[in-house]
Amino acid sequence: MSANLLKSVYDAVPALRPVMASFRGWQLRRQRYGRETMQLVNAALERESWSADQWREWQSQRLADILRIAGQQTAPYRNWWRQQGGDSDRWKELSHWPILEKESLRRDPKQYLADGNDPRNLVQIQTSGSTGTPMTLWHSRRTQREWYALFEARWRRWYGVNLHDRWAILGGKMIKPVEEKTPPYWVWNAGMRQLYLSTYHLSPERVPFYLDALSRYRVKYLLGYPSALNELAVEALRLGRTDISLAVIVTNAEPLLAQQRETIRRAFRCPVRSTYGMTECCAGASECEEGNFHIWPDAGILEVCDEQGVVSSSGSGDLIATSLIKQELPLVRYRVGDHGRIASWDERCPCGRTLPLLGEVDGRSDDIVVTPAGVRVCRLDPVFKYNIPIRESQIVQETRESFLVRYVPAEEFRPEHEAEMAAHLREYVGIVQVRFEPVDRIPRTASGKLKTVVSLLS
Repeated sequence: MSANLLKSVYDAVPALRPVMASFRGWQLRRQRYGRETMQLVNAALERESWSADQWREWQSQRLADILRIAGQQTAPYRNWWRQQGGDSDRWKELSHWPILEKESLRRDPKQYLADGNDPRNLVQIQTSGSTGTPMTLWHSRRTQREWYALFEARWRRWYGVNLHDRWAILGGKMIKPVEEKTPPYWVWNAGMRQLYLSTYHLSPERVPFYLDALSRYRVKYLLGYPSALNELAVEALRLGRTDISLAVIVTNAEPLLAQQRETIRRAFRCPVRSTYGMTECCAGASECEEGNFHIWPDAGILEVCDEQGVVSSSGSGDLIATSLIKQELPLVRYRVGDHGRIASWDERCPCGRTLPLLGEVDGRSDDIVVTPAGVRVCRLDPVFKYNIPIRESQIVQETRESFLVRYVPAEEFRPEHEAEMAAHLREYVGIVQVRFEPVDRIPRTASGKLKTVVSLLS
C-alpha cells in the first residue's frame, strides 16, 4: 500500500488512527532497539568517566574507519581526492577534508552512500527541514540502534526515565486535518508507548483538551518544542491545573529561553532539560542536572569553523560535524547549520561526567542577523528578557536597516511595550527601523518549529 493511500485511509477513518500509529510504532521500535541495546547503553554510560586521552584514542580509531570508507567507497569524496593527487596520505587527517555543505547533500544524497549500500535495504529518514527544505537520508539498522542507545543513556537515564515508560511528545506531525476542530488532537501509539500531541491544533482555547489527555494517559515525561511547551504551560498556570504529574520535561529542536524554562517548570513542577541533536546522526548533546550541555563524543567529532571552513580561533562559529557511527552514508566535516561554541576539554562539570561541554548553541547560522555596521549577531533572545508580557515572538530582519517583530500579546500587554522592545532590539543591532505585527500565533515551519529569528538577507 502506497504512502498516499495509507494517509487517505488514516484521514478518512478516525477509528483506525491509533491502530495505524501503533503498527508504525512497533516498526520503529524494532528498528531502533534490539538485544544489543542495553549493552550499548551501559557502554555509553561507562564512557562518561573516561579521560580526554581515552576519548581521543577511541575517536581516532572510529575516525580512521569513517575516513577510509568515505575516501574509498563514496563517489563524491573519491573523486575529490583524485583531484587532490590520488593516494596521498592527506586523506587520513580530518583537517585536510573539505567542508560538506548541506545543499550538496540535499541535492543528491544517494551519491554519498558507500559502495554496496542499497537504499532499499536501509531505513529511509527525512529531516524536518528547519530551513524550509527537507532532505532524505538513509540509516542502517546498526546506526539506528547505536544512535538511540545514546538517547537512552544520555536523555532518559540521566533524567530518571526509560524507554518502557509511557511518554508524550508535542510535535509537528499532522494527527488530523487542520479543518477538523474537535478533539482528539493526538493519537496513542502503543508500539512506542507514546502519546503524540500535534502542535497544529494547539491554541489557548484548546489547551484544556491537551492537558486532559496528558492526565488520562498517565504519561511520565513529555518531549517537545520549547515554544509549544511554553504555550501549554502558560494556559496550565492560568487555569490552575495541578493534576498532571511528570518526572521531567525534555525540550528539543529550538533554543530554550530562560523565561520559557521557568514557565514550564512552574506549570508542571518538574525539571526541564534541553537537548541538542540532528537527524543526520552527526552530533548530540544533552543537559545534565547542573544545567550544563555535554557533547556526545561517541556520536561524532565537532569542530567550530568560520564561513571559509577555517577552525575558529575565537571559539565561536559554525558547527562542523563528522559522524562516528554512520558508515553507510559517511558525513565528513558536515556544516550542520548551527552556530555555537565548544568548551575546552579541560573544563569540568560539577556533575562528575568528563564528557566535553558545549558552551552554547546560538542558533541557526543561516538566521544570524547582520547589523548596519556589518556585525553578525547570533543571539537576540535577551531582547525579550525584560518581563515584557508576550506569549511568543519572532524577529525578522528584512534589510540591514529594518526589522519586523511579530508577537503574541498576553493580557497585560500595553502599547508602550512595543517601544520597550524596539529600544532593547536597538541595543543589540544599532539604529534600525522596527515595525511590529501583533498576531494570534507565530507561523511555524513545515515541521512545526518556531523560528525565533529569521533573516531575509540571503
